[in-house]
Amino acid sequence: MSTSVAVSTRAALPVSAWEYIMDTDPLTSATHQLHFEHFDAMQAQEHREEVEAIFRGSYLEAIHSGVAVESPQAFMQRFDAYTAPNRPTGFELVIARRGEQPCGQAWGWPLQRNTAWWGGLMLDSDDIDEFIVEDGTRTFALSEIMVHSELAGQGIAQALHNELLDSRPESRATLLVHPGNPRAYDTYLRWGWYRVGVLRQSWPKAPRFDVLIHDLRS
Repeated sequence: MSTSVAVSTRAALPVSAWEYIMDTDPLTSATHQLHFEHFDAMQAQEHREEVEAIFRGSYLEAIHSGVAVESPQAFMQRFDAYTAPNRPTGFELVIARRGEQPCGQAWGWPLQRNTAWWGGLMLDSDDIDEFIVEDGTRTFALSEIMVHSELAGQGIAQALHNELLDSRPESRATLLVHPGNPRAYDTYLRWGWYRVGVLRQSWPKAPRFDVLIHDLRS
């Protein structure tokens, strides 16, 4: 996969068009030319203009096609909220570069005790009381993956995905995906994610999302 794959966030209404340009190509030799930079929340704010530029480049095709996508302004408001000084620590941004060119980005954060992320969760099985216990070290919430649209088909998104998750100390990662987006869904399954249940947010007409988990540590 290699272009914009905005993985749905729990903190804001996910827009299905964020996964509009889902590219499913595997890792290629082009990914060996990449290098990655990791940033915490404070450092990410220093790259705010670059973060917005990557977003715009990633969704250019979707915007031109007429598909409803999140505005850059709304996207950056969420980014600012995620990286605010009063947020719990643990936010991580990874930017992929080829030479000096930024190719894409991915980010997420660990779920804290009493998180609202799991509100509305219905598990397929298992004990929900045990499943939703968080202490800031158990679960990493993958929020965004996106790659410049002109770099589609080069495996950059999967490389970003692996770079971010392979460095995390948590035992598992989670994301939300719309079941009506089979292209994105199938990609996540190939990358090692599996469904554990569904989640519907609390406001009227909120869509239902499948909850996926990726085991990070045995």
